[in-house]
Amino acid sequence: MFDKPWLKRIAAPLFALVLVACASGSMPGASQESAPRGEAMAAAANPHAVDAAIEILNAGGSAVDAAIAAELVLGLVEPQSSGIGGGGFMLYYDAASERIGGYDGRELAPAGARPDMFLDSRGRPLPFLDAQASGRSIGTPLLISMMKLAHEDHGRLPWARLFEPAIRLAESGFEISPRLAGFIAVAGERMRLRADFEARAYFFDRRGNPLPVGTLLRNPAYAATLRAIAEQGPRALSEGPIAEAIVAAARRNPRAGALTLDDLRNAQARRFEPVCGAYRVYRVCSTNAPASGNAMIAILGMYERARPHPEGAQSADDWSAFLWASRLAYADRDYYMADDTVVPVPTTELIAPEYLDARARLIDVAHAPTQVNPGIPPGTGDLFESWGRAASNDNGTTHLVIVDAWGNAVSMTATVESVFGSQRMTNGFLLNNQLTDFAFEPNLNGRPVANAVAPGKRPRSSMTPTIVLDRNGELELLVGSPGGSSIVGYTARTTIGILDWNLPVQEAINYGNATARTADIATEITRLPPGIAEALTARGWNLQQTSLGEVSGLHAIRVRANGTLEGGADPRREGVVRSIAPAPVAAASR
Repeated sequence: MFDKPWLKRIAAPLFALVLVACASGSMPGASQESAPRGEAMAAAANPHAVDAAIEILNAGGSAVDAAIAAELVLGLVEPQSSGIGGGGFMLYYDAASERIGGYDGRELAPAGARPDMFLDSRGRPLPFLDAQASGRSIGTPLLISMMKLAHEDHGRLPWARLFEPAIRLAESGFEISPRLAGFIAVAGERMRLRADFEARAYFFDRRGNPLPVGTLLRNPAYAATLRAIAEQGPRALSEGPIAEAIVAAARRNPRAGALTLDDLRNAQARRFEPVCGAYRVYRVCSTNAPASGNAMIAILGMYERARPHPEGAQSADDWSAFLWASRLAYADRDYYMADDTVVPVPTTELIAPEYLDARARLIDVAHAPTQVNPGIPPGTGDLFESWGRAASNDNGTTHLVIVDAWGNAVSMTATVESVFGSQRMTNGFLLNNQLTDFAFEPNLNGRPVANAVAPGKRPRSSMTPTIVLDRNGELELLVGSPGGSSIVGYTARTTIGILDWNLPVQEAINYGNATARTADIATEITRLPPGIAEALTARGWNLQQTSLGEVSGLHAIRVRANGTLEGGADPRREGVVRSIAPAPVAAASR
């Protein structure tokens, strides 16, 4: 089972020790200190977060432990993207069993949610900013619940220990980075961050000016909240004074929401089985509904069929095939994908080999499509006729990847949805606006919309943290990205770049993104290889230089054939990748 020498050294002793731990009733991993240690690595969107992950890994923590510590720091230093007032998805690879598990921390609509909550008095969709900066947009925060569930399964260090780096940094302070300063300035000018009393006091000076780069920012309220969660777990956010403050913030005017304490108490993260599909010699696993892992897998599957022998990043045919596959996958995702606990979703049917065969036959790399419609997977005709076609959007986020010393790994995406979420702050953290990921119009063309608002329903998400296994079932690649609906394309393009175009991880991340969700292709034209933009334009592709504020935040780690780790961090953000050298294996006693 363990063909790679490094994994044999790590996994075999680990498996034996896990049996001992289970027999003794101890926390998973608690007896693993003496196991041989391999290289560990972490990549995330901010150096402080990576520092926290490395600290935890050096202390003997697992990949899950390190991911939790990193995300708690990201919520402090990158609050515009993610935090404990939001949610996320996590994929975990267990090296001993070679299994992948998933954790779903997607927010839920409150019990009082109404189908028309994002319509004005005339029945028209609210302007997005009005919907975002409101209590109606706030769903039940489940990031902490998700991370606690993963820690119960795979943590090695005590829960409270994981909070120490973020608490220290919140109390001592950190310098505002150029990226954060830029978003504060934009939010102050174009958004409504200043309208919230706590956010104004935190992000702006006494005159209401945005705090500049280099300002030492302390957040004692956040530190106090983290101490409460470290002691009480998720209960600190579902009952008591912090929970009451969350509800009060959500129910403030204008556009008060319906969130209640009962909603917070009743909402819980859950485990899920990842959706997986074959891609050449690999097995690719990602998020299940209501997230968009199957769309990313569909892109890969159609690209493989259109380009059985890819030529590489310099090939316009390869890029055209990727854009075609993206258009087709997005058309299906936008039509069908929703909360599969509330409405039927053909998750596996959309990536079935025979369906991908049929969709790939539509691809003509010499010409861009004139129109792309959702397909009808076999046996889903009734479902196709049920829905009105709608394409709601989602926005910025963060992503991190970690491999621990035992070969276990985490790929996790977390978010507060739009920049600074709902722009409502309490107890040192921002609350999400995840409910704007629902379609604003509950009916179109006389039919209900799959992703319409409903009580207790989870909105569709583009988050696609991804884990790729090699032909032997062993870890090959961790990858993922923020970027709203573009996440699906960002992740697929980078995966193709690494596995098919044989690019180094960092180079694959650096290449230009091109999101083919509609006929207008949001493209980083200047990052494309020379001549590619011109060749694609000649084939009819309408490339539009992207102006997306969040753009990608791709992070990836690949396991090389010799067992070493190769990581990359997205230069479009402030991320870094750092590693810990493997511990020397003690010589056998004579």
